[in-house]
Amino acid sequence: MKVLIADDHELVLDTVVAFVEAAGDITVTTAPDFGTAQRIIDADGPFDLVLLDLNMPGMNGLSGLETAISMDRASHVALFTGDTSRSLAEKALDVGAAGFIPKTLPAKSLINAIRFMAMGEQYLPAGFMTASQPEDHHPLAQMLTQREQQVLKGLTEGKANKEIARDLDLSEPTIKLHVKTLYRKVGASNRTQAALIAREAGLF
Repeated sequence: MKVLIADDHELVLDTVVAFVEAAGDITVTTAPDFGTAQRIIDADGPFDLVLLDLNMPGMNGLSGLETAISMDRASHVALFTGDTSRSLAEKALDVGAAGFIPKTLPAKSLINAIRFMAMGEQYLPAGFMTASQPEDHHPLAQMLTQREQQVLKGLTEGKANKEIARDLDLSEPTIKLHVKTLYRKVGASNRTQAALIAREAGLF
């Protein structure tokens, strides 16, 4: 089975690839951005499954997903994301995604999901659409305001304060203030540490 996983975070990629290839019957190719993923699909496809990170460079939200789905050499395409909102999952499935894979999914479940989707089935984690949203009761989320969570999400995506300010339509000094406050709340001393804390806690 040939799988392409596209994600701009090396740590995420390395971890996921190690788990998936340990299954023994899955060959994984990786890409750091959507443009590279497209070139690999054209050059090395067909792929049984393509997993795309929603927030990597070049994706432009769900438009990147739709573009990949339309490619001849990508048999099935799924969204692989830290954003676990129901509305996003519904939109992804509506445009034809093979599945919606939260990055918090356990490794064993990820392997099963990959096999399931490669066979042409549509995948959502069990109970995902009926469960209460993780951000509503997540211990780390409860410590932060909604705006601080949005800023922290930007940090986990490797964005600079200027980029986060633009995304949220706020001033850069305001973002700096939010960053300083959330450092104190989550116990981080820098951007990288704050991002790692959020990822390890499964918030994004």
